[in-house]
Amino acid sequence: MLLQTRRRLLMGLALAGAGLVRARQVLAGGGGLETTTVRLAKKIPILCNAPQYIADELLRAEGFTDIQYVTSGPGAALTKKISDGAIDFSMGYAGPNIIAVDAGETIVNLAGVHIGCFELLGHGDIRSIADLRGKSIGITALGSSEHVYLAAMLAYIGLDPSRDVHWVTSASPPVHELFADQKVDAFLGFAPTPQELRARHIGHVVVNSAVDRPWSQYFCCMLIGNRDYVRKYPVASKRVLRAILKAADHCASDPAAVARRLVDGGFADRYDYALQGLSELPYDKWREYDAEDTIRFYALRLHEIGMIKSSPQKIIAEGTDWRFLNELKRELKV
Repeated sequence: MLLQTRRRLLMGLALAGAGLVRARQVLAGGGGLETTTVRLAKKIPILCNAPQYIADELLRAEGFTDIQYVTSGPGAALTKKISDGAIDFSMGYAGPNIIAVDAGETIVNLAGVHIGCFELLGHGDIRSIADLRGKSIGITALGSSEHVYLAAMLAYIGLDPSRDVHWVTSASPPVHELFADQKVDAFLGFAPTPQELRARHIGHVVVNSAVDRPWSQYFCCMLIGNRDYVRKYPVASKRVLRAILKAADHCASDPAAVARRLVDGGFADRYDYALQGLSELPYDKWREYDAEDTIRFYALRLHEIGMIKSSPQKIIAEGTDWRFLNELKRELKV
């Protein structure tokens, strides 16, 4: 009996030790890949997602042999596809990610990738967010990325997004063309649309999230993943994140080369707008900014206006996992 007890004890210690080694391997990105397949979202023409569009070679260097791009819309459509398992990972805007977690979708925020992807443009005397009171704002749809961000911006200065502005929804024609025809007073755009409108001398920039506070202090695009994939394949998940963050560094260091790759790969139509957009986006901030603070900031705004029921603390607890990011910040020092 004592011998059997001793054997069980030694076996338990051995298994515990093996588990500890395995955990260390996972966090270090060591060990073999659990899967060599990864599916990323393809959202055209949203150029701020450039890191995931140019990550093929980096992903192959990490051991992935089957890299797929799945067409997806932004915002709610994207998080739903990730939650349903049709897509494994994608960069996505923090606001819709938070709403998805609140709704029980099985996604997890893994890292902030960059800031500065959106610009608020206006006509006439609109010079600040406060000037939007009583104005018409063009959005693709209620619940879309631009709607969520603008609602948060309005709430931040004390305006009621449901009463103080007029939302005009349109998918076709696109809202930036409604803005160009002065059928709406303002809209929020993502690269390369603001670059195109500036080239056409249409409207003016009211807020540029790359430079204007507080928006410039928080990530816009986060890397999100399917929760089951991340739990089942931790080594693969960390390697995907590493490839995306290395690609973000490449966007910052050589935007001209990245712009050419985006055009050649069918992710962008025009090289000049792609280059301008990439050059203006701060892709080199992922080490410096606090991803959790971004989730907290936007969750608080969305909770204040009733877009989510959960507290920021609950969103962070249920919808974030910073383990891999924290390791990579140490590993990928410049």
